[in-house]
Amino acid sequence: MNGVVIIDKPPRLTSHDVVNRVRRILGQRSVGHLGTLDPAATGVLPIVAGSLTRLAQFYTHSEKIYEGVIRFGFATDTYDADGEPTTPVQDVDIKLEEIRRLASQFNGVIEQMPPPFSAKKIAGVPAYKLARKNKEIPLKPVQVEIKEFDILDLSGDKATFRARVASGTYIRSIAHEMGHKLGCGAHLASLRRTGAGEFTIEEAHSLDALAAAAQQGIAESLFIHPRKLVPQLPSVTANEESAAFIRSGRSVNLPEMSRAPEVKVFYGQGELIAIATRIAGTLFHPRIVFTGPE
Repeated sequence: MNGVVIIDKPPRLTSHDVVNRVRRILGQRSVGHLGTLDPAATGVLPIVAGSLTRLAQFYTHSEKIYEGVIRFGFATDTYDADGEPTTPVQDVDIKLEEIRRLASQFNGVIEQMPPPFSAKKIAGVPAYKLARKNKEIPLKPVQVEIKEFDILDLSGDKATFRARVASGTYIRSIAHEMGHKLGCGAHLASLRRTGAGEFTIEEAHSLDALAAAAQQGIAESLFIHPRKLVPQLPSVTANEESAAFIRSGRSVNLPEMSRAPEVKVFYGQGELIAIATRIAGTLFHPRIVFTGPE
């Protein structure tokens, strides 16, 4: 079973937990995801199954869209609501315009310090494993891009926001830094991912919905149509002879794709059989093959 299904990740599950559940639901070992979500976060988690796990390399830099709530008044060691307070809890008196002015400072390409409880590797070890053992975590700032960061509302000590960011950006770090700049501490109270690459929350399904579909033998009806995948690459439909060549790893002529450096190759409307790279003129060689010879 090859495909991509968008799961609306529930809270308290890690992304790996979701992958394991999908493995059991589909009865398939080859399952992965296209971008980690923190355990407390919810929303868009693209899951890839079967040979389409090979698509992961095209999604390492996917843009993400989030909605959430920042709570001001104290910071935590994880930079979110799951952590222990690291500053005294205090009452705050902040105004919406003040928060919006502060938020504007985070737009663009900035240097950001990853949270100590994160998947960032320190000498090959995830930072969160060191943090759990109270070991020193020599994290360094990294360059990230925040394309949009809008404060939508402020109610008491809680600000709701919407953010559109490049891959690798930690929303938790933004919340923590805002609290630091205001001198009152802050943390991420909740986070929901509403978009990742071309995938949206409107396309997402719960794990229960996927399980119910699998029991009915229609799990694939919840999969994203292959033509929507990797939209930056043009699509070409191969005839039976060309498809057979591509499946066996041989180069083929694709006259209608004389300028494209790389293409998605389909057999029929719905079967993605390969990603092919142009090697000369209209001659393309399969770089990734998703279905073998029949």
